[in-house]
Parts: sequence; structure tokens; C-alpha cells
Amino acid sequence: MLWAALGALLSHWRRHPGQFVTLVLGLALATALWSTVQAINAEARASYDAAAGSLGLSGYDRIVGPEGEVSLEAYVALRRAGWRVSPVLEGRWQPGGGGPALTLVGLDVLSAPPGAWPAANADPVDVLTGQGVLYAAPELAARLEGLDTGRLVRVSAGVPPGQVVTDVGTAEVLLERQGRLSHVVVLPEQPRGISDFRDVAPGLAREAAADPGEIARLTRSFHLNLTAFGLLSFGVGLFIVHGTIGLAFEQRRGMIRTLRAVGVSGRTLVGLLLGEVVLLALVAGALGLALGYAIAAALLPDVAATLRGLYGATVQGSLRFDPGWALAGMAMALAGALVAAVEGVVRVLRMPLLASARPRAWATVSGRALRGQALAGAVLLVAGALAPLVADGLIAGFALLAGLLLGAALMLPLGLSAVLRAGVGWAQQPLAHWFWADTRQQLPGLSLALMALLLALSANIGVGTMVGSFRLTFTGWLDQRLAADLYVSTSDAREAAAVAEFAEAEGLGLLPRASVDRRLGGAPGSLEGIVDHPVYRENWPLLARTDTTWDAVAAGDGVLINEQLALRSGLRLGARLELAPGWALPVAGIYSDYGNPAGQAMVALEALVDRFPAAAPRSFGLVAGDAGAKEGLRARLSAATGVETGAMIDQAEVKAISLAVFERTFAVTAALNVLTLGVAGVAILTALATLSGMRLPQVAPVWALGITRARLARLDLLRSALLAALTFALALPVGLAVAWALLAVVNVEAFGWRLPMHLFPRDWVLLFALALVAALVAAALPARRLRRTAPAQFLKVFANER
Repeated sequence: MLWAALGALLSHWRRHPGQFVTLVLGLALATALWSTVQAINAEARASYDAAAGSLGLSGYDRIVGPEGEVSLEAYVALRRAGWRVSPVLEGRWQPGGGGPALTLVGLDVLSAPPGAWPAANADPVDVLTGQGVLYAAPELAARLEGLDTGRLVRVSAGVPPGQVVTDVGTAEVLLERQGRLSHVVVLPEQPRGISDFRDVAPGLAREAAADPGEIARLTRSFHLNLTAFGLLSFGVGLFIVHGTIGLAFEQRRGMIRTLRAVGVSGRTLVGLLLGEVVLLALVAGALGLALGYAIAAALLPDVAATLRGLYGATVQGSLRFDPGWALAGMAMALAGALVAAVEGVVRVLRMPLLASARPRAWATVSGRALRGQALAGAVLLVAGALAPLVADGLIAGFALLAGLLLGAALMLPLGLSAVLRAGVGWAQQPLAHWFWADTRQQLPGLSLALMALLLALSANIGVGTMVGSFRLTFTGWLDQRLAADLYVSTSDAREAAAVAEFAEAEGLGLLPRASVDRRLGGAPGSLEGIVDHPVYRENWPLLARTDTTWDAVAAGDGVLINEQLALRSGLRLGARLELAPGWALPVAGIYSDYGNPAGQAMVALEALVDRFPAAAPRSFGLVAGDAGAKEGLRARLSAATGVETGAMIDQAEVKAISLAVFERTFAVTAALNVLTLGVAGVAILTALATLSGMRLPQVAPVWALGITRARLARLDLLRSALLAALTFALALPVGLAVAWALLAVVNVEAFGWRLPMHLFPRDWVLLFALALVAALVAAALPARRLRRTAPAQFLKVFANER
């Protein structure tokens, strides 16, 4: 009996292969999009963990000097006093005199902490012989071997990309910093009774170990955004699954009544139905995992470029299979299918033995239920709006977004019903009256698909407005920031002096820049040194300033800070910011700094070099007075100074590179937007295809009155386009509200800056056209089926009439 009952239930899918394909496709797409996000996030977190543990130095305290470096004499004094410390020298190095600068880290092989050397097979003899071995990741090592570095190069997978590790003596030579260390690492176990380090080497300070999870927390907002998109896509896919499973339960009411009548208990039927759902979920989940892996592998290079450009976080560009996200994806598929099936299963469990098997409209929603659903949506809207007022952080921002989207989706059916009811009242011709009334009658069956379309359209409008606003603001901001005509990076003091002499001889404006890494406001940041120049006074994008802002900075009596540092630390004009031990300056101005999640401060270059002598200017901006001076500037500079042209970049190139990074940053968002809209289109196709076989009793009387099948098919296409247009009209204000929430709430919490909101009606017209095309394509197959329905099928509707 058990196997016979299971066979009877499964036979439904054999008789309705289209529903089977729809169910598997919907759940597979939902699982694929969710798995895509989880796979990308898992790969990124694995890279963060690897970077946090690289070189084994992140977990140790360090002793630093007041000017950003520790003298060799101070280090020797600490060692003689019994302190167990190890020297570290870091700096930017251009190998072979050209190409992009690399981070060079010098360590002492004898005193370095365990695990500090990048490779377990590193031979200290190579270091002690004075040959100066350079350790680098495989790709970088291959590039270094092709350059004239004068050193041995060895491959080590433990070195992060873009970084080179060597012994401290070699680093001193390559960085031209003899006798000057960046800091010394304090080993955890120190001898008892040693003197205080401040007595041994006055002027030094001890910093606590850096938090290895700083990068992971810094990028938390990015991954939360991806997770939110994954959940949205999964929810849209579940609309398809819920509708298909609900229809299958409705169509099998007669079969279920018969099985109950022949002795199959309600509990047994429920168990068989749940087993069926689990089996289908496993099949669809496996397909979704494979599809999600393929999508994640395609998107990961863009994600890696985004994280590297925005946060300086290194993520591998290739995807590895991780059982963790695979199991999570399968669990989501099972949970989603069971949630979608719970309503039908409860209905079967409560259905009386002799319940009528008369088919009824799929997922019919009464007027009372519509009002209750709309009331729940209104509650969600209010709760979402209150979330940022009663809570802080990204969670409140995402609660606002969830309240907006889910609340609007739940209120959509009642809104559409009101419009269609008004259409019935407006209609003058009988056929038009029937069209509006029939459309309203079909609304319950289409409500889930239209809610999915509303979510997809609102997300597209909201994210598109955010990205467009960011692009427009970012482009204008680049025009302000990139005021110099040519930017030059030098590798040593000789080249820096030659560039300065060339600028003076050519009558060019010179904008030297220097930088040191500092903790600002309790978080990692950078301290920049700039000169007083009209280019800065006239173009620098200040958000808050006074009449004496630039005079205070030029005199060394004030500091400029970026918007991120101001928001994160609660700093305003006039507040004092500690830049180094014993050095604090009042905030003279706040500037926009889009694309940089870290805090940044700017002071007069002379004041910075006085405090940090190692921070000599190595990068310069050159300002040409007229177009003639710009011609051939790069070639003349290279000939006069010996600086490679590869170390120069003009304003147009900088802007092009920045905009290219921007486009790659949002490539993942655009892809998920398109996929979500595609899933919504599949949901509409599912609803229309399943309803087409159930509405012959509504269509047959109209056909009998003389309306041709072709005209009925055209009316079906018109109905689908009408509902898509009405849904878009309601989605537009919701999408704009989502855009405001992203720009004013989520973006501020996630990145530390707020962007102005711009409107893009042309994009709305394009999206409206895409929504209409998706609706018409989804309706094409059911309309074609209606047009080809045999007259005998229509006549069967009247067969039992008296």
C-alpha cells in the first residue's frame, strides 16, 4: 500500500512534466544564486585568514619610535638590556627601477618569531652568506627573476601577493635606510627583572598587537551586501517553488481523497508528501550547487578586483570547492522547499476524509486574506522605517531594506486589486468589462509571481540609482582630486631630487606627497603630507571648512581628515585628533574620499617629515601651466631624470583606471540584478502556464459568444503586459525608497560616506521595457496554447450543463 501510494503521488509529475521542470528550475535557480554568494564569501574569508596569519607577525606587540622608525642603536640597547625583540624594516620598493612598487619586508632570520619566515624550507645559510635572498609568491617571483635585482629569488606560497620578504640587511640596502628600522617585534616571553624599555631607549612606545580580523571586519559591509542579494534572489526563487507545489497539491486533491478513502492514513500521506518534497529538493539542490559554482567562478575575478581596489584586501581569483558552502546551499534548498510545501501539507493533514475534490482556483486569496496580507505589509513597512531610529549599524540598514521590500510585496495584490476593480467600473464595452473582471479573477493565482517581479524591479531600480549616483559623484570627484597633469613615482632620493629640479627648470607646479601608516581614531589609517598650493585650495573637495582652513594646514596648526574618519570617530571642525604620541592637531577641514574605507588625515608636508624623517616624498604631481607644456612632458621628464616612463601616469590614465575599477566593483551587483529579474520572469511564466489549463471555464463562454481564439490569445498577452506595467508603476517609488536607504543609511554605515541621490529616468524606461518584454515572453507560451486549443476542449465545458 505504501509503495502504491507513493507511486500514485509521483505519477502527477509524469503527467505534468512542465510543472516538474518549473519546480526543479525554480529551486535550482534559488539555490544557485544563494550558493554563488556563499562561495564567493567563503573564498574571501579564507583569503583573509591566510593573510592574517602571513609572516606570523600580526599577533605580536611592537615597539615604535615617535618619528615612525626605531634607530639601530635603540634596538641594540634593547637586546643588551635583555629584551627579546626582533627588528622589522618595511617600505615601498621598485624592483629593477620600474614597474609598480612592491612592499618589501626585512626580517632577522635568527631572532624572528616562529613562523615569521615565509617558507618552512627557508635556509638561513642563504641569508648569512650575504647573498640577499628575496622570497615572493609564485607569480611575483617569476616577474622578479626577469628583472635586474641582483638578488636570488625563491618562491614561497606563504608570502602575500605584492609583497617581498628578505633579511633586514638586504632590505636596508634596497630601501636605502641604513641603521633605521620600521619597528621591533616584542616576543611574548620576556626575562624577569628586565628594565623598562622606555628607560633603555627613551622616546619609544609600545603598541598592542594588531587585530588579525581587521580586514574581515573592514569588508564585512561588502559581504553583507552580497548576502542580502543572495537572500533576495533566493526569496524570489521560492515564489516559483511555492506556487508550483501549491498548484500540485490543488490538482491532487481528488487523488488524496481517493488514497484516504482506500485506507491510507493522513499521517502516512503527509510523510509521503514530505519525502517527495525532500527528494525533489535534493535533485534541484544538486543542480543549483553546480550552477552556483559556475556563476561564482565567473564572478570571483571581479570580486577580487573590487576587494583589492576598495579595501586593499587580497583575494585569490580562482575558486576552490568548499564543502561548507555546498552543505549550506543544500540545506537552504531543503529548508526552502519544506517552507514552500508546509501550507499544502497542513491542508492535507486537516482535510476531512470526504472533502470535496472539486478543483478551485490555485492559491485563491479571499478579500479578507488580501486585507490581512496588506496589513502585515504595512506593519513591515513601519517596522523597517523605525529600525534606523531605534538601532545602529548595518543590521538596522538591512532591516530598513527588508521592511521596504517585503512590506511593499505583501501590499501589492491589494493595490492591484483596487486598480483592476476601478478598471471594471471604467469599462464601457462588454468585452472590456470581461477583460478587467477576468484579470482581477486571475490575480490571486498570479500574485506570487507579481510579488517576485516587484522585488526584482525594486531592487534593480534601487541598486541602479545607487550605482548611477555613485558613478556621477565619483566622476566629478575625480575631476577635483586629479588636478595635476602628470603623476610620478620615484624609487629613491636621487630620482626624487631630479624630479624636483626638472619641475623648477620647466616652470611646472610641483605637488610632492608623503605618507605614513598610522592608527587614527583607534583604527588603521594613513597620514599624508601635502604642500600649500593653489591646486589644493581651488580644487580639493572639502565637505566642511572655515575661512582659515588652508592657512591653518599650511602653518602646521591644523589637519584635514576624510569623511570616513570624521563619521567613524565623531570628529567635527575644531576637534583635536592625535596623530602620534605627543602630537595632536585640531581638525581644520573634512573632505570627501570615495572608494577609501580607511581613515585618512592630511597635514603640511614639512610637519610630517619633521615628525617622520623616513617619510620623504617619493610621489609627485606635476602641474603644467598651458597645453604646450603638456606636450611630450613624460618623455622630457624621463630623459632628464632617468625615471622610467612606466612610473609615470597622466590624469586621463588615472581617471580611466579609477573608472575601470569602479565598473568592476559593481559588475557583481549588475550580474545579480539581471539574474534576479530573470528568476522573476520564470515565476511569471510558471504562474501563467499553470493557470492556462485551469481557466477554460472562464474562457469558453466568451469563445462561444464569437470571440476568436486568436483574439483571446492577444487579450492574454495584453493582460500580462498590463499587470507588468502596473507592477512597475508600484515598484518605482519602492525602488527609489530603496535607493535612498542604500545611499543615506547602508552606505554610511558600510563605507563611511554619504552620496547625493540622482535620478535616471532613462534607466527606468529601459527597465520598464525589459519588464514588459519579460512579461510578454512569459505569456507567449500560454497564449500560443490557448490559440491552438481545439474547439472540442471548449465544448467540454458545457457538456454537463442542463
